[in-house]
Amino acid sequence: MYKLIICFIAGIGAGLGTGFAGMSAAAVISPMLITFLGMPAYEAVGIALASDVLASAVSAYTYGKNKNLDIRNGLVMMVTVLAFTLVGSFVASQVSNTTMGSFSVFMTLLLGIKFIVKPVMTTKESMNQTSGRKRFIQSVASGMAVGFICGFIGAGGGMMMLLLLTSLLGYELKTAVGTSVFIMAFTAFTGAASHFAIGGMPDLWCLVFCVASTLLWARVAAKFANKASAVTLNRATGVVLAVLGAAILVVNFLFRL
Repeated sequence: MYKLIICFIAGIGAGLGTGFAGMSAAAVISPMLITFLGMPAYEAVGIALASDVLASAVSAYTYGKNKNLDIRNGLVMMVTVLAFTLVGSFVASQVSNTTMGSFSVFMTLLLGIKFIVKPVMTTKESMNQTSGRKRFIQSVASGMAVGFICGFIGAGGGMMMLLLLTSLLGYELKTAVGTSVFIMAFTAFTGAASHFAIGGMPDLWCLVFCVASTLLWARVAAKFANKASAVTLNRATGVVLAVLGAAILVVNFLFRL
């Protein structure tokens, strides 16, 4: 029962982070399973990535249904992210790498504070003023940056995408999150498949409960996000990210004790 409660709580955080902000479930589920269940890190990451697949897919469907998804440029970025994740992984294997295990955690916390203090108020009208050619180039450049960072330090993909989509590409928040979860569904599937192929199947009950809980709460968060006003969504996203970031820092601190 203790195991199922931990999986359910981890799924709540992961689902809310995914549905509101396109955050990777791995940022929440992995430290929870490692810290409170003593699960091997590789197995925990595999379960987290598997949880990410359906949660991101159902979130992307909800955002797409509400016309808050840029599929064309999302596909461009997705292909580039996948390619440069391999590049980043190769470079990381060639150097002495003590980098930034807490990178995605601090980014989650800081990005949450950013959305509260300085919300993204870009409209779809102003977003659509950017030419298709410029948007394509920006998508390729952003995909290269996100992919390389993910491959090199193994973290931060969802948050990096959200930051670049809202700041560099000028997306309004709902479209940024919708496009981010669309990309994450494919990248998470690739990661989960490779983890299970290399490490074998993980604890089945943990997998089922993490996937189910993450899927449920991602659906709830995505439905709320698409009906909320820009101001409300910025505040809700900021609070969710800030709370999750702080909570994961505490979990990581407990893990080191």
